[in-house]
Amino acid sequence: MTDTAFFCVLSHEGVLAVRGADASKFLQGQLTCNLNYLNEQHSSLGARCTPKGRMQSSFRILPEGDGYLLAMDRELVQPQLAELTKFAAFSKSKLHDESAEWVRFGLSEGDGALVSLGLDLPQTADAVAAAHGLIAVRLSDGRAELWTRSKDAETTQLRLAAQLPEASTDRWLLAQIRAGIGQVVAATRELFIPQMINLQALGGVSFKKGCYTGQEIVARMQYLGKLKRRLHRLAVQNIDAPVPAAGLEIYSPVHGSSVGEVVMAANAEGSLELLAVLQEDAATDGRLFLGSPDGLPLTLLQLPYTLDADREIQR
Repeated sequence: MTDTAFFCVLSHEGVLAVRGADASKFLQGQLTCNLNYLNEQHSSLGARCTPKGRMQSSFRILPEGDGYLLAMDRELVQPQLAELTKFAAFSKSKLHDESAEWVRFGLSEGDGALVSLGLDLPQTADAVAAAHGLIAVRLSDGRAELWTRSKDAETTQLRLAAQLPEASTDRWLLAQIRAGIGQVVAATRELFIPQMINLQALGGVSFKKGCYTGQEIVARMQYLGKLKRRLHRLAVQNIDAPVPAAGLEIYSPVHGSSVGEVVMAANAEGSLELLAVLQEDAATDGRLFLGSPDGLPLTLLQLPYTLDADREIQR
């Protein structure tokens, strides 16, 4: 077993359920992703935007039973439920906070553990495998999520612990940062449009599905190329620095003011790593400081993928 193999409880996220005969039709007009692509073998990233294209939440969505489950930042479940419920009044769909009914685990190099649980999960990003009341989801960097009903969580956790060391959620977040997968949390709600966190590069935005809330703004940014703020991966070489909170501003002498915000951050060995949305001219200049103009200097790191607008609009 390598030192990169581990599992953890994804306690920082909750689960919003949308169920009923019209669940797919309802969500198709609300979310950035294309629900026609989802089935028992395929999940997706996605977001729900305001009419101005600003994300209220970002999530992993997959079909389950008579509807869909959306895993998002735990603090966003209730406000997103309340917002969507306004539009579901004339739809045969019901929304519920099912956070208490599900426990989700994150697995790194845990395919052997999945096989022992009867799950043969393909390597393809967003793939889904289900068996024995468990659901496994493949992430773009090879990690996996394991979903189980709360009543079975203790047994499942013991079986995972027999094969993998348990780690903190911070270690999972570090892997997410290194995979370049941004996420909306309470502090950044309605701050970013989807392309600012590269959601379109990760299959979370469809440009062929037709209308949804915020679609006009999102499409305009894609086709007219007017986006001036994008996601970047950075590091702080200071072991004593606290983990910066989402929404903390980043500064640059290019503008003499804030040029972006932290999306998420985590401890790394001897440093901090983070994802941040930055103005492109400031990122190109490279002189970036955390929290204030005289804050800790930031170093730009590479994202593990490239942006391809022509490929992105084919989804």
